[in-house]
Amino acid sequence: MTATDSKTALIVGASRGLGYALTAELLSRGWQVTATERKQSDLHTLAQSANGHLTVENVDITAPERVAALRERLAGTTLDLLFVNAGTNYTTDPSATFTDVSTDDFTRVMVTNALSPMRAVETLKDLVPASGTIGVMSSGQGSVADNTRGGFEVYRASKSALNQLMRSFAARHADDPRTLLLMAPGWVKTDLGGPSARLTIDESIPGVVDTIEAHAGKGGLHYLDREGQTVRW
Repeated sequence: MTATDSKTALIVGASRGLGYALTAELLSRGWQVTATERKQSDLHTLAQSANGHLTVENVDITAPERVAALRERLAGTTLDLLFVNAGTNYTTDPSATFTDVSTDDFTRVMVTNALSPMRAVETLKDLVPASGTIGVMSSGQGSVADNTRGGFEVYRASKSALNQLMRSFAARHADDPRTLLLMAPGWVKTDLGGPSARLTIDESIPGVVDTIEAHAGKGGLHYLDREGQTVRW
C-alpha cells in the first residue's frame, strides 16, 4: 500500500504513551498518519522508519490558536480518522478528593481532558468526510454507572465531562453520518497509567485499533472498550 492509497489519520497527542502506540499501530497496518507533539519527541525517530507514512506536527491542545493554525496547515487534507488522545492523568495529588484538590489543579485537569479535546474536535472536524470517524480517548473511569469504588475523583470527573461534551456534540450534529467514538483503552502501563496498571500497551492498543476499524462507516456515537464492548454511561 502506498502513501497515496492508505487510509489517513490525524492523532492529536501522540508524543508518548497511548498516543504514540496508537500511531505506531496504525502505521503497522499501512495507514498514512499525521501525529502531533507538544515538544520534541520520539515521533521523529518513528518517522525515519515509516517510509513517508508519518508526518509530525507541533501543537499544544490547550492553546486554541495553535490548534487553529494546525487546521490551516492541514487545509485540503481528508482524514478517515481524527483521534484526539491528548490529556493528563493526575492532579498534584492523585488521591485528592474534590474537597482537597486545589482550584488550579481542578481547572488544569478539566481544561486538558475535557474542554481542549472537544475544542480540537470542533476545529478539525471538517477534515473528516461523511464516511470518516472522529474519536477521543476516554476511560472506563468516565462511566458514572460503573463508579462503585470512588478514587481518582478529579480524573474521573474530567473523563465524565469529556463524555458529556461528546454526547452534546453528537446531539448538535444529529444528522451527521460520521462515526463518533469514545474509547476506553483499559488501565495501561504507561507513564500516566503507572507500573501497577493491569494491561501492557500491546494488550490494549491493537484492540483499540481493531475497534476503531470495525466501527468505520457505522455512524452515531459509541462509548466502547478495547474489545468493542459498550461501556455504561
